[in-house]
Amino acid sequence: MRKSIITALILVGATAFFFTQNQHDATAQTGENFKIGQKAPDIEMAGVDGKMIKLSSLKGQMVLIDFWASWCGPCRRENPSVVKAYNEFKDKKFRNGKGFTVFGVSLDTNKDRWIKGISDDKLVWPYHVSDLQGWKNAAAQQYGVYGIPMSYLIDGDGVIVAISPRGEALPAKLKELLK
Repeated sequence: MRKSIITALILVGATAFFFTQNQHDATAQTGENFKIGQKAPDIEMAGVDGKMIKLSSLKGQMVLIDFWASWCGPCRRENPSVVKAYNEFKDKKFRNGKGFTVFGVSLDTNKDRWIKGISDDKLVWPYHVSDLQGWKNAAAQQYGVYGIPMSYLIDGDGVIVAISPRGEALPAKLKELLK
């Protein structure tokens, strides 16, 4: 009897933990930390070469802030869609922005694996940043990112126009915003 009660308590505790964790991940994935129409907070972080890059330096362009990591299977499967959208829209004119780029924020902890992921997935845009702190990444903390891939599409004024547009949703949203 006592063993059954202990087992039941463990199961209830584990269920509560996983439910809470999934709710937390769902919050991040649905972008409840920020809303469409809000200004995206600036990010300043080291690029692959160690030089600091500011998100605000991309003002005037449509930018996908893309939280990802080389060890993240869903991120790696999403990367071809992002590359395709980048190649299709990088030189387009939008109602509120000229050109489209990606500001990739990596949650990697190993610089070599991060760089290899960029190379292997042919992430050709020039803006790749990371503090190599994994889930403690300063930008991920600032944006409340608890699950990846996670992204925010911002316009030329830095205003969020879409939250986590994935697959065909990204080019569809970009087409909608063309001039």
